[in-house]
Amino acid sequence: MPIESSEPNPLNSDRPSTIFQAVTVVGGGAWGSALAMTAHAAGRDTTLWVRETDAVAAIHRDRRNPFLPQHPLPDAIKATDDLAEALSGTQLVIVVVPSQFLRPMCRQIGAHLPPGVPIVVCSKGIENDTGALMTQVIEQELPGRPLAALSGPSFADEVAAGQPTAVTIASADLAGATADSAPQTLAARVAITLATPSFRPYLSEDLVGVEVGGAVKNVLAIACGIAQGRGMGSNPRAALIARGLAEIKRLATALGGQRETVTGLAGIGDLTLTCSSEQSRNFSFGKALGEGRTAEELLSNRTSVVEGVVNARSVAALATRLGVDMPICQAIDRVLHGGLPIDDAIELLMVRPLRAESAALEKLIKLPHPSA
Repeated sequence: MPIESSEPNPLNSDRPSTIFQAVTVVGGGAWGSALAMTAHAAGRDTTLWVRETDAVAAIHRDRRNPFLPQHPLPDAIKATDDLAEALSGTQLVIVVVPSQFLRPMCRQIGAHLPPGVPIVVCSKGIENDTGALMTQVIEQELPGRPLAALSGPSFADEVAAGQPTAVTIASADLAGATADSAPQTLAARVAITLATPSFRPYLSEDLVGVEVGGAVKNVLAIACGIAQGRGMGSNPRAALIARGLAEIKRLATALGGQRETVTGLAGIGDLTLTCSSEQSRNFSFGKALGEGRTAEELLSNRTSVVEGVVNARSVAALATRLGVDMPICQAIDRVLHGGLPIDDAIELLMVRPLRAESAALEKLIKLPHPSA
């Protein structure tokens, strides 16, 4: 059943949050379209900026976005390829562009968006050249702007279809908030703006943990897809998810994030979803690699971005710079960008020195593998 419009209840009936009534979604891919539908279903005045002029024409003609064609956009959602028009009068901007395009997109947004209008970033990644998280990119390009990050297990098709979905919305101002001040934090206001009977946001103050989970899970999804493409069973996937989660925890905590966040929706929730379904572009890309196709061939035939390919390099580089052990992500980087054969990568992962699983012991125990 498609999502239906409904006014959400306030987080606290005595101290209700202030809703952002005018919402602009920048990025008209499948996920951006699904978020625009969510905002509309929540009762917001919604504008969708789409870069591709032909996609805007298709929406105007038959109310279907070619990037999410199975779900018609409600007539009330305004679609445009004019960024100035899309941002005019908006109270909240939700940015849903591929991570490597975020910095130039911020510069374009800054030319039209008045100071003080908050931005919610849904882009998932770590910038290649700088190692910056997505909110850090925005802070550098649009200093002083109120920022939040939205992430979690959420396939666009299922969100647009109104299937129950839970996500995490993080903003730094939630840290140290009181019962009186919490409803007016940015995370709370965004949550109440987007919440519907089928779209349930949870709140977090841990921007770093939420963003690291969203970036690294795409790399791990390629690894799980490779295992599937190689004809492997459930054991390898379970191991990749569990040990991949450990890699996310290490990187998040090294950057100042919280381990608890990684065990939530933006961590293990998103990781499990992305590593388990061919709806994931990253998983399906990895599966095709595992079946013997080359990265160059696969990327040349795609119209959508496979974020894990770009982020394998940036995650591995950042881990090396920080001295964080991330063997799965580093192996995927070597497969994609260093010419390492897949079977060699699997063997290298399996015969690494034996370690303890707990964080307290993993640095104390390192036993040579007898098969190395």
